[in-house]
Amino acid sequence: MTERPAANTRAKPADWGDLPYFLAIARHGSLRAAAASLQVNHATIARRLANLETDYAVRLFERSVDGLVLTQAGEELLPIAERAEAEVVGARRKLSGLDNRPSGVVRITLPPSLAYVFIAPLLARFSTAYPEIDLDIQISNSFQDLTKHEADVSIRVAYSVTDDVVGRKVIQYAKGIYASRSYIDTHRDLFDGDGTGLVWIGWGDDDPHPEWSRKSRFPAASIRHSAPEGVMQREMARDGMGMTFLPCFAGDTEPELQRVPNTEIVADRSIWLLLHNDLRTTARVRAFVDFMAAEFLRHRPLLLGQTT
Repeated sequence: MTERPAANTRAKPADWGDLPYFLAIARHGSLRAAAASLQVNHATIARRLANLETDYAVRLFERSVDGLVLTQAGEELLPIAERAEAEVVGARRKLSGLDNRPSGVVRITLPPSLAYVFIAPLLARFSTAYPEIDLDIQISNSFQDLTKHEADVSIRVAYSVTDDVVGRKVIQYAKGIYASRSYIDTHRDLFDGDGTGLVWIGWGDDDPHPEWSRKSRFPAASIRHSAPEGVMQREMARDGMGMTFLPCFAGDTEPELQRVPNTEIVADRSIWLLLHNDLRTTARVRAFVDFMAAEFLRHRPLLLGQTT
C-alpha cells in the first residue's frame, strides 16, 4: 500500500504590518473610514486586508447593510491583534523612556481655547530655553489617547481626568461673561434686569432655554447664532454679536472685550498636564511638563481673573 505524503501544515508567517489595517477596519466598519483613519488610500487598505486573509487562509470580514462585520475568524483574531498592538506601543514607550537628554521631538495635543489665545508665547519661551527640543503640536478638542502613543503630552482642560496616565492638575481657572465695549455701551441700561433685550451667543444647544442660560445672571436674554467652540465665541463677542462666557485668560486679553456689568467671575475647569507613565523620566518630556507647569503658575493672576 502506498502511503500518502504528509500534508504541509506549516503556515506562511503573517505580516505583522498588516494587523493595524485589520484593526482599523474592525474599529471603523468600512475600508474607506479605516483608510481615512490611517491616512492611506482605499486601495492600500484593501490590499493589506487581502494579504492578511491570504496568509491566514480565512475570510476576516463579511459585508452587511451596516458595512464590514467580523466573521468568526475575525472575532478570534481581534483580541490577538489588540494585544499585539498594545505590546508594540508599549515597547515604543519603553524605548522612548530611555532617553535621558532633553532633545528630540515632543508631541503635544491641546485645545483651541488654550492654543490660540494663551499658550503660544509660553511655547516660544520653552523653545528658547530648550533649543534642542522640537514641538509637534496637535490642536483639537478631542482627547488623544496617550496609551496608544498618539501624543507624548496632553494639555487638557477638564474637571477631572480618568485616563490611565500620569496627571498633574496645575491650576483651576476662572470664567466670566464678556461682551464688546460697543455692545455694553449700547445696552448699558439693560444690565440691571433679567436679560430682557440682551443676546447670548449660543453654544449649539438643542434646548432653546438651556440650563447654563437659565442659571446665569441673565436668564431672559435671547439666544442667537450657534458656535460651539470658545475661540469663535470670543471673536463673535468682540464683533458685537452678543454676550458669552469665556475663560478670563481669553476675555481679559482681548482689548475690545469687557466683563459685562453686574456679573462676577466663577471657578471653571482646571488645566491638566498629562503624560503616560512610561514617559515620566524621559528628559525632553519631563522638561516640557515641568516648564509648562511653572509657566501656568506664573500666569496665575490672569488665569484666576485677577488682572483687571
